[in-house]
Amino acid sequence: MEAVWSPGLDSAPLSVVTMELKLGSLVTLLLLTIISGLAPLSLFRRQGSTVTSGPQRRSLSLISCFSGGVFLSTCLLDLMPSYLSSIAGALKGLNITLQFPLQEFILAMGFFLVLVMEQVAMGYKDQAGGSEETGALLGSASLLHSGVGAPHVHVDVNAHSAVRMMALVLALALHSALEGVALGYQGARGRVMKTCLALLVHKSLIAFSLTLKLGQGRLHVRAMLACLLFYSLMCPLGMGLGMAWAGSTDPVQQLTRSVLEGLATGAFMYITFLEILPHELSAGYPQIDRVIVLLCGFSAIAAVLFIKI
Repeated sequence: MEAVWSPGLDSAPLSVVTMELKLGSLVTLLLLTIISGLAPLSLFRRQGSTVTSGPQRRSLSLISCFSGGVFLSTCLLDLMPSYLSSIAGALKGLNITLQFPLQEFILAMGFFLVLVMEQVAMGYKDQAGGSEETGALLGSASLLHSGVGAPHVHVDVNAHSAVRMMALVLALALHSALEGVALGYQGARGRVMKTCLALLVHKSLIAFSLTLKLGQGRLHVRAMLACLLFYSLMCPLGMGLGMAWAGSTDPVQQLTRSVLEGLATGAFMYITFLEILPHELSAGYPQIDRVIVLLCGFSAIAAVLFIKI
């Protein structure tokens, strides 16, 4: 009997192994992201509801600078290139050539969306004469409050508004879901393994930084946990959708995802450059230490993204 080689028979086990790898990564990614996001909460609780000593305030400030570098690197090296590449591919698939800078216009719309929402919320709060923002989402006492007569540790009600915090969560969650969709599309086992490992480190760093920023925004612990869970679920959810949509190459669907990603990236730009960076560099500690730590956070995400390539 003559043996006949069939590529279809060899590719079937590989497909099963790749599917099992994706499912295992889905569960691992969810659990590790949640654990990483809970770490800042345990840090705050160990220090108690007040931060009284100078070394404690300085350490918390430097950790916050590290998270600022993480967000800056995520904005410039991850969200923006991913969005520009995605929308360029979608427009090419639809055979659309534009003279108008549509990509940049969508970014600007995401930027102004957060700005308008914040100003409307602030105007409504001023007219009502109260502080709805600190009622449902914000606590009467911050986890980072330093007590009467003592300086606050990165607590600025105007800087850390609920609108900005929610925009930050939504922007990161949408991007995380789209990253999960892209991972779900992939079929090569080696590529899936490499991307999954990079995502585990990437999402863990962002989850830690996100919870830290939410804590500085004086959100209730329940609201912080809800935001963390929402963010943690997005990448596994996107991965599941990507596996379900594998093989679909609808350019209109890709363009829709690209527009949403562009709006999220514009919103993230607003949060990064008008909220996070000014806030991290405005404290009274020596600026060189803060810049070095910020560069460390930036380099951490840059290294992870280099591994993903």
